[in-house]
Amino acid sequence: MDVFFLILIEVILPVFILIGAGAFLHRKFTFDLNTLSKLTTYFLIPAISFVNIYESNIGGETMLITVGLLTLHNVCLILLCSAAAKAAKFDASMSSTFKNSVVLINAGNFGLPVSQLIFQTNPLGASIQVIVLLFQNFLNYTYGLMNCISAKSTATASMLKELVKNPIIFTSILGLILNIMAVDIPSVIWGPVENTANAFIAIALVTLGAQSAYLKLNRITLPLVLSLAGRLIISPIIALIFLWMFGISGTVAQALFIASSFPSSRNSALFALEYHHYPDLAAQIVLVSTLLSSITVTIVVYLSKVLF
Repeated sequence: MDVFFLILIEVILPVFILIGAGAFLHRKFTFDLNTLSKLTTYFLIPAISFVNIYESNIGGETMLITVGLLTLHNVCLILLCSAAAKAAKFDASMSSTFKNSVVLINAGNFGLPVSQLIFQTNPLGASIQVIVLLFQNFLNYTYGLMNCISAKSTATASMLKELVKNPIIFTSILGLILNIMAVDIPSVIWGPVENTANAFIAIALVTLGAQSAYLKLNRITLPLVLSLAGRLIISPIIALIFLWMFGISGTVAQALFIASSFPSSRNSALFALEYHHYPDLAAQIVLVSTLLSSITVTIVVYLSKVLF
C-alpha cells in the first residue's frame, strides 16, 4: 500500500493539481481555448513526440509488438461496444457517442504527461506512449470520424485532411530517422526543441483543466455508466489479458497496460458536438472519466509495477 499511495501522491496528484489550476484560471481570466488547443496540438505535442522518439532505444520488434497489441486491444473494444450498444438498444447517434467514448482515449493532454512522470528515467516507456498517441490519432480520424460522419461520400476526404494536417506524425517520423541514423543535433537547434518539450506537461494539463472548467454532470444515465465501465475498467482488463496471453513483460507491458486505463478523449466530445450526437452526454463522459481516472489510473499504475 505504501507504493500505491506513493504513486497517487507523486504521479497522479501533480497531474490533477495542474488540471485544477487550469480550471480555476480559466474561470477567472477566460482563456482562449482555441489558442491553447492549437499551441498544444501543433507545437508542444510534436516537440515532445520528436524528443521522446529521438532519445529512445525502441527497436523494430518492440514497435511491431506495440502496434500489434494496440490493434488487437482496440478491435476487441470496438466489437464489445458494438454488441453493448445493440443490446442496450441505443439509437445511431447514441451508439456513435458511446463507442467513441470507450475506444478513443486522451493520449495527448492526459496520457503523455502521466507517462512522462511515470517513465521520467526510462525513455522506452515514454516512447511507447508516443506510439500510443500516434495510433490514437489515426484511430480518431478513421474509426472515430467514420462513427460520426453521416455523409458517407465525404468521409475519406475528411479523414485524409485531418491526418495530413497533424504534425505529430511528421515530427515522430523525423525523430525516428535521426535516431536510426544516429545524427547529432546541433545545440542551437536542440536547445529550443528540448525547452519546448519540457514545457509540455504543465501547459497540456492546464489546457485540459481549462477545457473541463465548465463541464457539468446533470444526471447518471445508462450510457454514462456503460461508457465509464468500458473505458476505465473493461479496457485495462482486456489489455491485461492480451499481455498475459502473449507473454509481454517489462517496460512495454507496463506502458501498454497503463495506457489502456486513460480517460475518454476530448475528441469524442468534439465529434459529438460537431455532428449533433448527444454532445452533453459526451462532455459528461469526458469530465467524469477524467475525474475517476485519478483513482483507476493510480490502481493500474500500481498493478503494472506489481505484475510486470
